Amino acid sequence: MAVAGENGGKVRRRKRRCVAHFLKRGRWWVAWTDDVPGALTQGRTLAEARENLKDAIALMLEPLEPGAPAERSTRLLTETLIL
Repeated sequence: MAVAGENGGKVRRRKRRCVAHFLKRGRWWVAWTDDVPGALTQGRTLAEARENLKDAIALMLEPLEPGAPAERSTRLLTETLIL
């Protein structure tokens, strides 16, 4: 993954590694990682679940990237749910 740096040059970011878990439930594959709490998704195929998990992890880590500007539309809502 590369991003534009100062003077238009490319700055390489270190690739992250996460251990992914996949569970087949009926017609769906459920995917999650313990390395990024809350990163949980699903897909109809194993490949789709894998890609969805990569996207979920990237979105969850996005605000943690150094120098990444926060989007104005970003909003955090925290609730307690009673189950």
